[in-house]
Amino acid sequence: MTATHVRADGTVLTTSRVAPMTASPVGAMAHRAAVDRLQASYRAVPEGSPIRLAKRTSNLFRPRAASATPGLDVTGLGDVISLDLDHPDGPTADVQGMCTYERLVATTLAHGHMPRVVPQLRTITLGGAVTGLGIESSSFRNGLPHESVRELDVLTGDGRVVTTTPDGEHADLFGAFPNSYGTLGYATRLRIELDPVQPYVRTRNLRFGSLEELTEAIGAIVATRSWHDDPVDFLDGVMFSAEESYLVLGSWANDRHTAARLSDYTGGQVYYRSLPERPTDALTVLDYLWRWDTDWFWCSRAFGAQNPTVRRLWPAALRRSDVYHRLVGLENRYHVAARIDRRRGLPARERVVQDIEVPLERTASFLRWYLDHVPMTPVWLCPLVGQGTWSLYPLPPGATYVNVGFWGTVPIEPGRSDGDVNRLVEQAVSDHHGHKSLYSDAYYTEDDFWTRYGGQTYPEVKQRYDPDGRLPDLFTKVVGRS
Repeated sequence: MTATHVRADGTVLTTSRVAPMTASPVGAMAHRAAVDRLQASYRAVPEGSPIRLAKRTSNLFRPRAASATPGLDVTGLGDVISLDLDHPDGPTADVQGMCTYERLVATTLAHGHMPRVVPQLRTITLGGAVTGLGIESSSFRNGLPHESVRELDVLTGDGRVVTTTPDGEHADLFGAFPNSYGTLGYATRLRIELDPVQPYVRTRNLRFGSLEELTEAIGAIVATRSWHDDPVDFLDGVMFSAEESYLVLGSWANDRHTAARLSDYTGGQVYYRSLPERPTDALTVLDYLWRWDTDWFWCSRAFGAQNPTVRRLWPAALRRSDVYHRLVGLENRYHVAARIDRRRGLPARERVVQDIEVPLERTASFLRWYLDHVPMTPVWLCPLVGQGTWSLYPLPPGATYVNVGFWGTVPIEPGRSDGDVNRLVEQAVSDHHGHKSLYSDAYYTEDDFWTRYGGQTYPEVKQRYDPDGRLPDLFTKVVGRS
């Protein structure tokens, strides 16, 4: 990652461009001190008071109740602890739970590796991606982020820090931790598997005129990890309409031809708009990993950031997902845009921010339902194949699913109420034998919720690791807005 490269437009890529953020592992002693501070802050919370983290950022979209209880001190828990690139079972990294993927990737790329799955937004934390699920274009071969975790340390609801593995004393917690959203404890250290990287990713943007052709192609690529005999290392896509959708096939590259034609979507160009325009493309590995972050997929258009004039004035360093997320938070607090819409006589709007998974064979049907009932495009598509059995998010191992991501607002039609479209989505996902991620609004009844999300396992694990209920239960947190 130290070479200098020149794009076709003359842009010079130096080491600082390929890896603009550098980080070094902090070591075990610093990590131990940070965990001691965390546990000390836990002991300082009055008995019977709820426990929460003192976090300044979040990638969640559901509202949360305010708390007067001081948050746990997470100072010093946002780094990589160590790397073991010569492990006999494959390279690994020990990472603190509050480490963002931006920092994690900066550290591992400097050593020619990356996490096996890198969620598409820079400030998602490793602990958050594991306890709240994450996904990206390597998921069709590597599953979800928690499926490349070998062991993790968890601060449990009763104040202990326990080490969990798939087959150890705390295997029940290991299996229930994904999709628990901090209701069973907080990850302080995670040992994750790494993959080697090459400097570039070449992409082919395949257009499909029907959703059935699209899903047939996904099935063929997942089965062979290739397309027309060319290897496929990354796979995601975008649906613009029933007649126009794209699969983006990414392949590792290290040749001079690829280096000479690299694209840059951190400036004036918008990545998703390139898909209909470019049958092929190429990016540095770093630019590929964060290709969606600059414009928060396409959601930056809500702030005018895709308008060429506004884009020139908007500092490039502030064109990133966490900035847009803070703007959404300000709107949720002050409702400026909503008041302007009311004065203009426009209807109120419902937030529809969801990621769902449906079986591959039912994906075309779900997308047609979506286009008929949710007037909001584009839609992100990301195939995944589960690697194991996880009690709170039971996807059959080896089965191919497609994550469908859609994020925005829709007008509340006359006679409808806020939340009605999200309820329709939940029912449609159920009808198509799918699952829904829980980072955003959820409207399930309690009985229905526990049927879907580990109700047979969760109470036993909860009782073992949080017997006094210092942490909220999962239903209360994600549906009851705790």
